[in-house]
Amino acid sequence: MENTIIQTGFSTQAINMQPFWKLTYQAPVEDIDRIFDSITEVTPLVQGKTDRNGYRTASGFEYYRPLEGTPTGAEDELRRRPAVDEMSILIPRDQVLLEKIIDSIYEVHSYYEPVIVVAEVLRSECIGLDDSDNPHRWWNKGGDWKQ
Repeated sequence: MENTIIQTGFSTQAINMQPFWKLTYQAPVEDIDRIFDSITEVTPLVQGKTDRNGYRTASGFEYYRPLEGTPTGAEDELRRRPAVDEMSILIPRDQVLLEKIIDSIYEVHSYYEPVIVVAEVLRSECIGLDDSDNPHRWWNKGGDWKQ
């Protein structure tokens, strides 16, 4: 089978695009940070010169209807749970690491069947050009979001 760009990655003058897995999980708002902390006990989630990297989406509604065999029992009505977030992390394509992360999510998640999705992606990593004078960088525009 021929390798594709998603398997091999590529580079530009400023960026390396590297093969990674994007792992996404959904959870109630109050669970997201506990699950993320559990994941970072397994792996530091490094990107460049930072760690504990992830992306959290704004809250939405989760739709589901419990069927026979669920801990709560079967129900006729569709449930619409508010305040469910989605968190995404990027990890190296290492199956042992992936399995440890998935087990860590399950261990601390409030659901008996959490929604976890894994997809092959390319992740950017800066090659390290000196662009400290670039007028578009946040540090050349009066600060960052924390101020």
